[in-house]
Amino acid sequence: MALDAPLPTSADRPAERPDQRPLVIALLGPTASGKTELAIALAQALNLAVLNVDSRQLYRGMDVGTAKPTAAQQRQVRHELLDVSDPDQPLNLEHFRRLAEPLIAREHQRPQQRGAMALLAGGSGLYLKALLQGLRPPAVAPQPALRSQISALGQPTCHQLLRASDPASGARIAAADAVRTQRALEVLYATGQPLSSQQGSSPPAWRVLELGLDPADLRSRISARTEAMYAQGLMAETAALIGRYGAGLPLLDTIGYGEARQLLAGSLSEAEAQALTTRRTLQFAKRQRTWFRRQHRPVWLSGHETDQRLEQALQQVEAVLG
Repeated sequence: MALDAPLPTSADRPAERPDQRPLVIALLGPTASGKTELAIALAQALNLAVLNVDSRQLYRGMDVGTAKPTAAQQRQVRHELLDVSDPDQPLNLEHFRRLAEPLIAREHQRPQQRGAMALLAGGSGLYLKALLQGLRPPAVAPQPALRSQISALGQPTCHQLLRASDPASGARIAAADAVRTQRALEVLYATGQPLSSQQGSSPPAWRVLELGLDPADLRSRISARTEAMYAQGLMAETAALIGRYGAGLPLLDTIGYGEARQLLAGSLSEAEAQALTTRRTLQFAKRQRTWFRRQHRPVWLSGHETDQRLEQALQQVEAVLG
């Protein structure tokens, strides 16, 4: 450029091309924050399906204890990634990713007036991270014999082993989370390398809009949900699971089912079981809040009513779509 030539102006520069990649809307937040109701309303407004990202709602027969969308709610909009496996056939993160990504792609191929979109809703942070940030877990197939040996050690011993052999995973995985503890040990023993050192990432082929729910009255919401679960058949559901899969089923160690199992065995009263379920749920919600604030950057929605939150969510979608 000659020394006396005019400097280029913004009008001379080529205009930035709008981002044409399809959009993934992710509704996330701690348990009992109102994700199901808002996801249904948002799906209805945008003509989308709700793709579940709750790790326990993947299993058949685990409905009341996981607060799975009811049959009536599932009739309101199409739901995907519910009831995809039996509880004695546990799915790991890689299984979930391979199920979810084709469904997202299929949603993106459906004709939409405002462009290609898909809607995720759930509170399983690691599963969300895999889809939204391209987390790639190690491709280690399930090892039934190894899992049986690990399970026989008992969860306290398993988690102690994990903390000693893979401190990063041991710090991230809750001491009561038998499923993820066993998976981390399975990967470690199958490959000789800790799970935490094998999790790479690859950016996904879509834009992401994260919408977060974290209501101020979460404690009372959790207490009310616990009461509702016991009133709506958690005991019968737990008894049915024990009858079909045995009391040693790892998923029966999870919140709600673990206390119901103790109640059925006579080691807890109903009041004690409900109090323990509420306490464990509050602890879990605290961990979820920490995860979402550290690992994600959602637009936090405010208000107590679904209509208020829906209006804010739609405004954010419109802002992204332009």
